[in-house]
Amino acid sequence: MNPTVWSVIKSEWIKFRTVRSTLIGFLALVVLTLGIGGLVALAIKSHINDHGGEGRAAFDPTSDSLVGLFFAQFAVGSIGALMMTSEYATASIRTTLSAVPKRVRVIVAKCVVLFASFLVVGEATVLVAFTIGQAIFKGAGLSTTLGAPGVLRSVLLAGLYLALLGLFGFSLGLIVRTTAASIIIYAAVMLIIPIITNFLPSAWQNVLNQFLPSNLGQSMMSPLGTAHSFSAWVATVILTAYVAALVALGTVLFVRRDA
Repeated sequence: MNPTVWSVIKSEWIKFRTVRSTLIGFLALVVLTLGIGGLVALAIKSHINDHGGEGRAAFDPTSDSLVGLFFAQFAVGSIGALMMTSEYATASIRTTLSAVPKRVRVIVAKCVVLFASFLVVGEATVLVAFTIGQAIFKGAGLSTTLGAPGVLRSVLLAGLYLALLGLFGFSLGLIVRTTAASIIIYAAVMLIIPIITNFLPSAWQNVLNQFLPSNLGQSMMSPLGTAHSFSAWVATVILTAYVAALVALGTVLFVRRDA
């Protein structure tokens, strides 16, 4: 008798929360988001007037308070990848599949646990980061509120961005099945490729950069929008489509390949 989806989800949740790498990863996520966000906010507050009114005109108190996410996203991808690759590394995937022969059910359960965990922790973390940032900016008359146009949307989408990146890392682990390769590919997509595009002609940069996951994330968490980028909702749809396609590919491979 095959276990139900709910029982598989409960099993995956127990495995996920009892692994030390999960706790370390989430701790890194919180520390990087809050710590770097706070430090950047203090730096901005100290130097905002160095360039006259231009600095204030271009200032975005929402996205600048959430800048720590672009460092924390590497912890997120690592946790996502490890959720799958750690089972291959220890050969425990065979035990999992013996208990749950329907492989798609295993992937669904893992995705639900991973996405829900990151969404809850991510939303709580970005809300705290936003609050800290605005408390710092308030002294210089730079703060905003969740009631301002587009701000609440940006904060909520920032948390969703982290949850989607968790699934992105998971899908890479599902496809390549080794931790090192998964993290290298993830880092290349999030860091190396954006650097490479800076050496391309401007016309190419404007087209390619808007499709990069990190730039999509920037669009999602900025209420003001940026040049040569998609709107927040379009960026969310594109990033979701990326993740869905990769998870689907990984699931097909998972079903067809030997454990």
